[in-house]
Amino acid sequence: MRPDRLLSMLLLRQTHGTMAAPRLAAELEVSVRTVYRDMESLSSAGVPVYAERGRNGGISILPDFRTDISGMTPEEAQALFVLLDDTAHTALGFGESLRSALRKLMTALPTSHRDQATRVSQWILVHPSPR
Repeated sequence: MRPDRLLSMLLLRQTHGTMAAPRLAAELEVSVRTVYRDMESLSSAGVPVYAERGRNGGISILPDFRTDISGMTPEEAQALFVLLDDTAHTALGFGESLRSALRKLMTALPTSHRDQATRVSQWILVHPSPR
């Protein structure tokens, strides 16, 4: 469970920027102390995470830090976001899983790939037709 929580914490930080420890604890369903322990673990693993005190403070990651999907080209990232409409996935019970996976993938992509993937997902819709 802890590796999942650390990954979730990392993805939340990349997606939402600075978050107060109590809000992050509520989101992850853990104690505030656990959030700080997890933050130390991420820092030990080389993730540039830090805490700021004060009214606008919270837990942050350096702005330019992103997890990397090694070796993925922009074309590969675009291809992943050109999917059939989610009717088939929903009918099979995978609709929410697909949406969740694409959100995670989008968070993990470098910024330049993310912009292209977003554009491609808005431009192209493949709707299967019966034969």
